[in-house]
Amino acid sequence: MSSKLFTIGRNIKKYRARRNISQDKLSKLAGITLHTITKIESGATLDPRIKTVKKIADALNISIDNLMK
Repeated sequence: MSSKLFTIGRNIKKYRARRNISQDKLSKLAGITLHTITKIESGATLDPRIKTVKKIADALNISIDNLMK
């Protein structure tokens, strides 16, 4: 697994926790499935679509760059 992809999942989890948002709540805010959030955070999704990452970043009110750092 690419370290960049692992970083995205780890950062989603970090920013979600900082905002005290559950995976279910984030999925609803981003308009994507809970399954998708779970797979990205765990690293099971090896290549999340940029559109999906953008939706998550928007729901967390952060930039895509913050998710990739």
